[in-house]
Amino acid sequence: MPSKPRNTPFRPATPDSRRSRAGRAASAESPAEREDARPAGRARRPPRPAGAKPERLHKLLAQSGLGSRREMEEAIAAGRVTVNGETARIGQSAATGDRIKLNGRLVNMKFFQRLPRVLIYHKPEGEIVSRDDPEHRPSVFAALPRLSGARWIAVGRLDFNTSGILLFTTSGELANRLMHPRYELAREYAVRVLGDLTSEAQRRLLQGVDLDDGPARFLTLEEAGGDGANHWYRVCLSEGRNREVRRLFEAVGVTVSRLMRVRYGPFALPPRLRRGQSVELDEKEVQRLMADFGLPVFDGAAGAPRSVKRNRSGNP
Repeated sequence: MPSKPRNTPFRPATPDSRRSRAGRAASAESPAEREDARPAGRARRPPRPAGAKPERLHKLLAQSGLGSRREMEEAIAAGRVTVNGETARIGQSAATGDRIKLNGRLVNMKFFQRLPRVLIYHKPEGEIVSRDDPEHRPSVFAALPRLSGARWIAVGRLDFNTSGILLFTTSGELANRLMHPRYELAREYAVRVLGDLTSEAQRRLLQGVDLDDGPARFLTLEEAGGDGANHWYRVCLSEGRNREVRRLFEAVGVTVSRLMRVRYGPFALPPRLRRGQSVELDEKEVQRLMADFGLPVFDGAAGAPRSVKRNRSGNP
């Protein structure tokens, strides 16, 4: 079992604003691979590469950068995925030699062997972390670099009125681990409150209060300056429930007037990164991150696995 990754601030080496590298084009389907080139009847399973180990289909699709595991399970349940010409089923396994299609389009299963891309975005207030919003509010995805053959997956969410650091990756598997409660990645926020936060209220917030969805508490709570209607605090917690920071303060009679996430696990918000801008991690930083979470590390150019020394330091 992999050790817990670091929670010390991690800053990218090149914090250029909104760096946008063109995505690698997905491999084109040859005429011999097209459906109309096959004889009628049952689809024939292509030869499986030697040593290929079958994996759960939803996991392979997530590794291919098409969405999270949950989203891929939903696509399979809806009948939008086929394997070798047959409708896929929940729990089915597949290997990279299988012909897998999502919404009728062939999936390039070799993509997951490439090094995923990881992006740090400074989310401003007034943007929603969703591609599909009935109210048509501005989306964080509109500001991200365009991709070919993959898509950006948000690591968790931030409320419409919350700003700060937001992570994106093209790897559903990496996104899943960055969000999984097992790793207890700390989320640190700068909070401006209205009202007097008494010492008793601070004690309750650290010991735990009951919310609608269960007990919750801050790991740390520190004063960060200001007074009156402009009093700031730094708080840290190890989970990301909906509006949890705001609800915790409301539980002790204090209203949050401004909320900004300044750190997510090992990633600190770069001080020079302006709102609405992004910076991408370089290959060495991504390789180190993959190794920290026990994921296979591939060479970005050749697609071959590499051995990278794992970080064994624990959470603070």
